[in-house]
Amino acid sequence: MEYKQTELKKGIKFHTINTDKFKTNLIAVFMTTKLTRENVTKNAVISALLRRGSKTMPSQEEISKQMEEMYGASFDCGLDKTGDNQVLKFYLETVNDNFLPQKGENMLKTSLKNLLEIAFNPYIENESFKPEYVEQEKNNIKQRIEGKIDNKARYSLDRCIEEMYPDEPFGLYRFGYIEDLEKIDGKDLYEYYKQLIDSCKIDIFVSGKIEDNMEEIVTANENMQSLKERMPDYVPPKELNKKLPQKENVVTESMEVTQGKLILGLNVGIDKEDLRYDVLIYNSILGGSANSKMFQNVREKAHLAYVASSSYLRFKNNIFVNCGIEIGNYEKALELIKQQIEDMKKGEFSEEDIENAKKGIIATIKTIDDEQDTGITYYFGQELSGSDISIEEYMDRIQEVNKEDVIHIAKNVGIHTIYFLKN
Repeated sequence: MEYKQTELKKGIKFHTINTDKFKTNLIAVFMTTKLTRENVTKNAVISALLRRGSKTMPSQEEISKQMEEMYGASFDCGLDKTGDNQVLKFYLETVNDNFLPQKGENMLKTSLKNLLEIAFNPYIENESFKPEYVEQEKNNIKQRIEGKIDNKARYSLDRCIEEMYPDEPFGLYRFGYIEDLEKIDGKDLYEYYKQLIDSCKIDIFVSGKIEDNMEEIVTANENMQSLKERMPDYVPPKELNKKLPQKENVVTESMEVTQGKLILGLNVGIDKEDLRYDVLIYNSILGGSANSKMFQNVREKAHLAYVASSSYLRFKNNIFVNCGIEIGNYEKALELIKQQIEDMKKGEFSEEDIENAKKGIIATIKTIDDEQDTGITYYFGQELSGSDISIEEYMDRIQEVNKEDVIHIAKNVGIHTIYFLKN
């Protein structure tokens, strides 16, 4: 797998992952912009609208028909919250040219043309997104926002994040807010969309068996030529200077639930990006694997949790402990979770724990090139974080972590927010 990147225009990058491991090519377009309360809901609606039609494919039916004609190509789009940014994502996967029944076709060029048109040349009526499409997608987004409460585990995590970041972009819900949907109409939304594609950070990825002239094909594309140079309006990587909280913020909410959801939001008070490898080992030992303290001590031995795990959120330097518990076991479970965090500070874990953590993380890293989308996700994460670490170097960095490094991280971890959802 060979990765390369080049800047086509200021603020617009082209990335290639050249590999002959797959019979398909995967193209992705990412539009990254700052998370703001003013625009978070607009971006959610736009992400949904763009899949409804483009200039030459004015409906979902036309897009689907085009995909069928491209030997059953698949198209999808999505919306992510990554740190203090919102990312509109578009994907198109199709068979590699070498496996086409008829030689001489350039399916990669056709795929790129169609995906760039969907992202940057949408179907417009009278300088407006089609009103019918707008109302339908507003209603779909409304249902998604209202339905966020249905997944109690995800809802609890979102609520913990909201409490940790009440006045910051990261606290915003990625699909926006119902009250903001009411203000959106097709004409104003199209004006905002034009501003968005003139100012957002744009990254175009192609993964597969790639011809040498791929960059020329992208550069010559008419939709690419219409894009302007820009100073991308997104939040670039910052120096890590997360302060440990002076006091735990405890939030309890009641709802009709049969199982309590306990989330602990932890700050990791480190100031160097390179220490994230140490944090990965720390998190794995704390709750990131089946050998972790959370899983073994809180779930298996004490039987205080149905689910007991932790996850590291790299872009905000937080760790979130997640437990599903009997509601009456709240105090016992919380005390035992805190004990695991304190034990890590004291170095009460073994060299075997470290080796198991390394093996688990490296095994996951090795699977990055097993799927085209995970490869793209890895290199896009490198792009957003300002890193330039190959997969091999990433594994080497993990191998270099020792016990003293993990204890150093442990001593710089503090509980910021405890969120409990009960009945």
